[in-house]
Amino acid sequence: MTVRLTRLIAALIVLGSILAACSDEVQPLEPAEAEERVQELVGDIGWRNDPVARRANVSPPGGLDLSDTIPSINQFPVVVDADRSGDRVVAEIFSSTEKSGQGSDGWIVEAAEEFNDAGVTLNDGRIAQVEIRSIASGTAYQFIAAGESLPAGFTPSNRLWIEMAATHQEMTPVSERLVPNVAGVVMKSDTADELRAEYDTLDTASLIEAVIAGDVVMGYTDPFASSTGLNFLVTVLDTFAEGDQDRLVDADVASVFEQFQQQVPFVALTTLQMRESVENESGTLDAFVMEWQTYVNTDELDSGYEFIPFGVAHDNPLYAVGDVPPDQFEVLEEFATFATGPQFADEAEQFGFNPPSYEPDVATPSGETLIRAQRLWKDKKEGGRPVAAVFVTDTSGSMAGSRILAVQQALTSAREFITPTTSVGMVEFSDFATLRLPIAEFDLNHQAQFVAAIEDLSPTGATAMYDGITLGLSMLLDHREANPNSKLLLFVLTDGETNEGVALEDIDEVVAGLRVPVYTVGFEANLDELASLSSLVEAASINANEEDVEFKMAALFNAGT
Repeated sequence: MTVRLTRLIAALIVLGSILAACSDEVQPLEPAEAEERVQELVGDIGWRNDPVARRANVSPPGGLDLSDTIPSINQFPVVVDADRSGDRVVAEIFSSTEKSGQGSDGWIVEAAEEFNDAGVTLNDGRIAQVEIRSIASGTAYQFIAAGESLPAGFTPSNRLWIEMAATHQEMTPVSERLVPNVAGVVMKSDTADELRAEYDTLDTASLIEAVIAGDVVMGYTDPFASSTGLNFLVTVLDTFAEGDQDRLVDADVASVFEQFQQQVPFVALTTLQMRESVENESGTLDAFVMEWQTYVNTDELDSGYEFIPFGVAHDNPLYAVGDVPPDQFEVLEEFATFATGPQFADEAEQFGFNPPSYEPDVATPSGETLIRAQRLWKDKKEGGRPVAAVFVTDTSGSMAGSRILAVQQALTSAREFITPTTSVGMVEFSDFATLRLPIAEFDLNHQAQFVAAIEDLSPTGATAMYDGITLGLSMLLDHREANPNSKLLLFVLTDGETNEGVALEDIDEVVAGLRVPVYTVGFEANLDELASLSSLVEAASINANEEDVEFKMAALFNAGT
């Protein structure tokens, strides 16, 4: 199958899913009407008030890192297998997903398969083979930081992850560029024209100024997970520091960054959420971040949008990780030579790489500075607004056994990623909704009650998910009456399809009208329905299993709270 045909099929599949998702567009209620409707619904559902009466024995959070929650490496697929028979040397490579996926995202897959078939020999006569594991750059970095399941090579989207990885492992360059790419802001053309008229130019600095002024509503991706998100964070901080990287995380820069964040409605986990928000005519975003390669492969962005490049180049470097044996390092060198040769340089353009000429406007900071920048983002990302979050947890009968144990472990470790100034509540649902933890500031006493409520989770009965969501929304609205500036969030964890009480069609216009993001984590659930629910206010919907739920939830709460 040709590359172009594969890309066409992939585009048709994506287009079909987008059209299906948008066919029944939800019309949001006015905020006052939505609030009134929530109170009506919560009065009808017959919820129970049974707050946890004890405190678990907990210690102060111990500084758990995302790398402490990583699942088995087997949760991330090997997309190119190596032939290990006979006298062969195999080098495993962690590759970012925009080049190790399917269709137009499969450039390195095709290069690696042809390399393995080519019978390239090493200096000692043995045959070189590579194995490609598809794993997001930020997640791959977490494995390297933890020293777990180290590959021979790492090819993230950009050099930033290499610098961070070098603070944990020796990183030896093999190729500084396998295939060229660039990050950029995708902006509605009408918005871009307005900015040019207002600011005389359209570059990163004017965009940031426009966001602070409230002239542009934009979102970007989680800098702990996304290469483009991390690049954008560095670019914003570099702009405020006027290019002086010694000041990148200074207090004055952090203060201005907090003002910037006040105008950013949300930070998503993936660029897909950003794209769908802009494509949806009822979406709130004027602009979002994306790589050039994804932009040119998204037919829906062919007209009506502009791409404004920013930050460091996304050159997809290849580095050896740790103390790699000499024969595996030679395999990496041979593969880099093969993949950057004329054949795959030409194919790279067919896959959407090779962007227009761009001179990077930001220098690459040190790994230590990047890690501090992530911490600054975590501290300032809410723009000084207090956050209130309610966790709505499925305790229906199907959650019994290993599934509820996995959720309990995930919620317990998630405590480490919730800032103490966040206000937290908890709701359970099975046949009915139960208030288990009233919303309160997440100090050590409230954390002890939170953990006790987690320990007490006891699955039984049916699945009244939207009853639980209704109760959680009511709690958040009550909290906002006393704290008008609060940012409200709802997290839903479920394994089933709703079969009791309130339904999605009873509440979709309400959620859209309230503008409260509903983040969903599904265990073999009705994932399409959960995605529809989360997309009402541009939140993430995550497909989890018992092996990786702790890591996925930690990443979600790290971005959301």
